[in-house]
Amino acid sequence: MITYRELVIACRALGLVPGTPVIAHTAFSAFGDEVRGGPEALVGALLIASGGVMAPTFTYKTMVIPETGPENNASSYGQGQDHNRMAEFFMPELPADRMMGLLPETLRRLPGARRSAHPILSFAALGLDEALDTQTLAAPFAPLRWLMEHDGVVLLIGVDQRVNTSIHLAETLAGRKQFLRWALTPEGVMACPGFSGCSDGFNQLQPFVEDITRRALVGEAVFQALPLRPMVERVIARLQEDPRALLCSRADCERCEAVRTAPETQENDI
Repeated sequence: MITYRELVIACRALGLVPGTPVIAHTAFSAFGDEVRGGPEALVGALLIASGGVMAPTFTYKTMVIPETGPENNASSYGQGQDHNRMAEFFMPELPADRMMGLLPETLRRLPGARRSAHPILSFAALGLDEALDTQTLAAPFAPLRWLMEHDGVVLLIGVDQRVNTSIHLAETLAGRKQFLRWALTPEGVMACPGFSGCSDGFNQLQPFVEDITRRALVGEAVFQALPLRPMVERVIARLQEDPRALLCSRADCERCEAVRTAPETQENDI
């Protein structure tokens, strides 16, 4: 059984120190053994070793598809009748999407935690209220920029770059095409700009950040820590060198195809 002490030791081995804000992405199945205390123990270890913890609590189930919309938006307008019937209103207590893993929902429910109010791309955090307060509808990834400006760290636990939400911040700062999506809220259907592209090709980034990646092993789970600012700088440089970098190779990926056919850069909010 994996203990809380082992989790704390791993976090410190990654170079985390008090005062360092962290955004964490996890897959608990990667541990290969039971973690004593479950996700709560991991959140506790991260808090002890850092300066606050954040995780994405995205709610894709709030999304609806309108009859019409802007061109080259990777959206099948007028074909969402069945999908729209299943959509749920965004409420602060709406659980994070299951694909986010156990940690974000655990974090959201802990005493003292806060969640931002974006109806699709919300974040939950402990000890990072100022970061959450920067998010607006037009700048969904602003909390990540706050972390970057405060020397934050991306922590990948048993997962790879494909779930690294901070790469989307770098794409936005580099001017890569973003998308418009719509969410169901108690105030009505809300347009949400700044929706990100596909992340299936993000593992292409690994060779460009290998020298700034620190690793530790707990059970069978590999912990990876990347300093956010240099990671974002590497992504922006890569996209400037090759505007099609990090796109996936799936022929049916509408978002990657939309990026390929869009102007190389555009003005984006964050």
